[in-house]
Amino acid sequence: MTTTGRILIVDDEPKICSFIGRALGAASYQSDSARDGAEALDAVTRNRYDLVILDLVMPGADGRQVLRDLLAIRPGQQVMVLSCVADITTKVELLDLGAQDYLTKPFSLEELIARVKARLRPEPARGVPEVIRANGIVLDAAHLIADAGSGPVSLSRLEFMLLSELVVHAGRAVSKDSLLASVWGYRQSDPGSNILDACVRRLRAKLGFELIKTVRGKGYQLITR
Repeated sequence: MTTTGRILIVDDEPKICSFIGRALGAASYQSDSARDGAEALDAVTRNRYDLVILDLVMPGADGRQVLRDLLAIRPGQQVMVLSCVADITTKVELLDLGAQDYLTKPFSLEELIARVKARLRPEPARGVPEVIRANGIVLDAAHLIADAGSGPVSLSRLEFMLLSELVVHAGRAVSKDSLLASVWGYRQSDPGSNILDACVRRLRAKLGFELIKTVRGKGYQLITR
């Protein structure tokens, strides 16, 4: 069995850590666990993880601050929040802070594994140009850097994938369902997730609000130059 990634599970419930860990093992992933924010931060300081699955509500730990501290230690770290907190405001806040995904408890194990696989899909095959220049934007795939005319900016993997998808379809509106499928690997869109909208907001903050246009009722469009 080939290991396809290393994952840190952060949850104060040992049964949940064990449950998720066994499922990840069956899907060929390695996993470690941490029972609180302090253990999680110590783990990411000592090790590199392909993904962190982070519980939002833990005794003595503010999940929001744990996420901030975690990303300060490992900028660009992929984080999936797994929480019983289901309100849209909290989801949007955590996604804007830098989480790549948000799954509410109780959850389907099949959906969890599907989302993990989507997060850890292999990078594009060799032979794809490492530097792409199109529509006034320079994309450096090797270093996940984009330059929209104001200097190079570091992006997360998902931000880079989303921007690349919009660049390919520059000047045309791309539906939300299409972007969720191509970037996040979702077979069906989740109208309550706000994952795509949060990622677009981060790109606008980094590269300029005018770069990506919201096409009401359709999706998003990269403005051609």
